[in-house]
Amino acid sequence: METAIPPVIRAYMEGLISHDVDTIAETVSDDLAFVTPMKTLTKDQFLEMLRALYTGFPDWHYEHAPPEPRGATIAIKWRQAGTHTGTFALPGLEPVPATLRSVQIPEHYFFYTVRGNKIVEIRPEAVRGGAPGGILEQIGITSYRL
Repeated sequence: METAIPPVIRAYMEGLISHDVDTIAETVSDDLAFVTPMKTLTKDQFLEMLRALYTGFPDWHYEHAPPEPRGATIAIKWRQAGTHTGTFALPGLEPVPATLRSVQIPEHYFFYTVRGNKIVEIRPEAVRGGAPGGILEQIGITSYRL
């Protein structure tokens, strides 16, 4: 149901699509947990990852299926892709100069938990080659895990 989607999710989605990290920052709680199979990122780490992504992949783009309310979470199936034409500088990783490789992330769900007016948890579905780890794999980085 369209009306069951919290406005903060809509604002977050618009922020991703427009690469507006400041808008995204306003939609997530200060104690955000971005949970991957390898590690959990804080709000600051998550925002740094997005800034690095949009700098390294200026053409990064998203497509999505309609958000699906699932109890306490909202599930969104994302499709993501871009070309590595800028320096990709994740904290804790040597900056990776442009490889000119095209990256295509397999379509998969991200699950969002909202409390009040903020996203408190983002949990990407664990799929082979999924985001965010699949981005690193496709540009040849295997020593760093997300």
